[in-house]
Amino acid sequence: MAFEPFMQMFRGIQNRRSVGGLSEPQNLQQIAYLRNLQKEMAQEDVLNTKLEELSVVVFDIETTGFSPDKGDVILSIGALKMKGKNIEENSSFYSLIHCEQEVPNEIQKLTGITNDEVKSAPALPDVFIQFFQFVKNSPLVAHHANHERSFMQHYCNKSLKTPFKHRIVDTSFLYKIVEPTFKTASLDHLCELHHIPIENRHHALGDAKMTAKLWSIYIEKVQQLGCETLNDVYHRMAKM
Repeated sequence: MAFEPFMQMFRGIQNRRSVGGLSEPQNLQQIAYLRNLQKEMAQEDVLNTKLEELSVVVFDIETTGFSPDKGDVILSIGALKMKGKNIEENSSFYSLIHCEQEVPNEIQKLTGITNDEVKSAPALPDVFIQFFQFVKNSPLVAHHANHERSFMQHYCNKSLKTPFKHRIVDTSFLYKIVEPTFKTASLDHLCELHHIPIENRHHALGDAKMTAKLWSIYIEKVQQLGCETLNDVYHRMAKM
């Protein structure tokens, strides 16, 4: 999609007033942008792209809990771009997200995110639009991605009135091929295993950076096992 139409749409978002911390219903131009992006994604042959050439966006979210259908919300999103095993350190995204409800004390202690910070943060639809412009048609990567997937699906439908269609690749698809004895492995455990410093834990961008380092390591390891594409990874997983 051309950049100028997107910027016109984005300026429109910024100029509208927010109601209860959420932007007013998205206009047709916004919906058209997202649908065009989804068409572009459908045309990308991500599954057969060589892993060393595959561009992904590694991301993480912080939330008030584990159940979006029960009212838990997204507090922040952090992400950074990669190509193959190379991390693009200067190409990152981070935003807090407006939250009307009180952030539970245990979540404040865990994440460091305060009520004051989210009260003054941008509304979720605005952050989503910025995030998707950052991601464009790249597949997403997350560690134990069910959490991210459930929140993104729920709140895209709720706040943008459109389904979430970005592919999310779970890091477990790689580490379970390399480490078949691992049923599940926490981010902390894998970072310790590979001597990755655990820094800014439970900060969305901090966790995304550690996940990116793991993705880099495991991309190389699955290539050594003969996986050249995501299709190869999925076929190997199906046989396990």
